[in-house]
Amino acid sequence: MVFKKMLSAFGVGGPSVDTVLANPNTRPGLTLDGHVNLVGGDAPASIEQISVGLVTRVEVESGGAEHAGLVEFHRLPVSGRLELAPKQQLAIPFKLAVPWETPVTDVYGQRLHGMTMGLRTEVAVARAVDKSDLDHVAVHPLPIHERILEAFQALGFGFKHADLERGHLYGVQQTLPFYQEIEFFAAPQYAQVVNEVELTFVTSQQGVDVILECDKRGGFFTGGQDVIGRYAVPHGDADRTDWVQVVDGWLRETTSRYGSLRAQGFGMPPGHPGHYGHPGHHGHAGQRGPGMGGMLAAGAVGVVGGMVAGELIGDAFEGFGDDGGDFE
Repeated sequence: MVFKKMLSAFGVGGPSVDTVLANPNTRPGLTLDGHVNLVGGDAPASIEQISVGLVTRVEVESGGAEHAGLVEFHRLPVSGRLELAPKQQLAIPFKLAVPWETPVTDVYGQRLHGMTMGLRTEVAVARAVDKSDLDHVAVHPLPIHERILEAFQALGFGFKHADLERGHLYGVQQTLPFYQEIEFFAAPQYAQVVNEVELTFVTSQQGVDVILECDKRGGFFTGGQDVIGRYAVPHGDADRTDWVQVVDGWLRETTSRYGSLRAQGFGMPPGHPGHYGHPGHHGHAGQRGPGMGGMLAAGAVGVVGGMVAGELIGDAFEGFGDDGGDFE
């Protein structure tokens, strides 16, 4: 008996945990519903707390190099203290609200290359090793996201990669400690002025801030330059706007104003008196409506593309795979 108690203290013969989601598919602003299933071990166990949390992989810059780390960004306590008898079975229900800013991981049933998302369950057992369980979660776009992504696809942009960058965007009401960048290769009609575009959604209950970061090609005697545009659109505009026309206007407006921005000092590197924003963060100007935007020169690179429904889906997501599926 003493030997069994010692083994239980190190997690051998202790309680087990398995979380079952009613549906692993969700969207920003919705919920994830499920049950935490506990089974008692060989000896009684004192459970201190049970919680579930959303975790994802975030790129962090350290010492001039980037590395990815798993970050929990939203947590919900499921249960407080309880006693679990040997072999006792408990099913504890929960409803986890998905933050509005949660990044999109799947589009039209395909995982975006570079994205991971999971629900981690932690069971804190008194005087023992914490038990944990990890379940994959798929976060799908809201209608406003879908329309904008479809517009990029219709304009001929091609998806490149998606990731999460640690930090905050200047001038945006951002609550999470990271933001998503969806990178695209330039469409043919933009290829003379743009290499790539990075698309960022910062979503709230009212709408979404759309940030475009265009990697502008340099000329024979001039270097390249990144320019940024930010556009605020309400959710209600999703189905009553010609998004191809709007997105095309955003891109042309953003890339065409590089010269005037440079004249105002926005094209200077971080640390220069004319630089707008914080080093390591993007600078953005606040705007209203799908037809209006503000542009600033910045110090990072990107390019635009998209996805489309029907027969174009296969081409848009060819070779994506489920790279984000492992939480090593």
